[in-house]
Amino acid sequence: MTSIDPRHTALLVMDYQSFALGRLSAADDLLARVADAIAAVRGRGGQIGYVRVAFSDADYDALPSHSAMARAIATAGRALHSDSPATAVHGTVAPEPGDITVRKTRVGAFSTTDLDQQLRDRGVTTLILAGISTSGVVLSTVRDAADRDYRVLVLADGCADPAPGVHNFLTEKIFPRQAAVITIAGLKDLLAAQDAAGS
Repeated sequence: MTSIDPRHTALLVMDYQSFALGRLSAADDLLARVADAIAAVRGRGGQIGYVRVAFSDADYDALPSHSAMARAIATAGRALHSDSPATAVHGTVAPEPGDITVRKTRVGAFSTTDLDQQLRDRGVTTLILAGISTSGVVLSTVRDAADRDYRVLVLADGCADPAPGVHNFLTEKIFPRQAAVITIAGLKDLLAAQDAAGS
């Protein structure tokens, strides 16, 4: 990979919400890095997309008791309600007017949203993923995005997991089967290479 065309690229910022950030030991550093990545992509004319998990009253009522999601959120109660401040995207990386925003009720970014249609309507063919957690939304979205024929890049230092060893295993052993795993510095190099190619 030598460059990224920002005209056909979206950086997805996934589950950067207070409840998820609160499970991490270095959340402030992660937020600063991802804010830097957002500025780099936005500054080159790329799309920024935001994915958050949150439930309306109807969503809670529709969850079958045997659902893995129902079991996962049982201990959180209504803390993941769509009106709760805990489910808002953190202010450090918050959406701006014109950004893609979706609310999901499952783990992956695509399964309960219109994200795919929003991306295709904008001509996006390349996805850059940043998310919490690596073993949750990032893993699910890598798989689904690859199946939908997107070119997928994962920002290793823009993702985090409460279990650092799991993060390392996924980014080093599993994701490279379907995605390019890069750093935010590497992303900037790819964007700069496109600038040079277009000049």
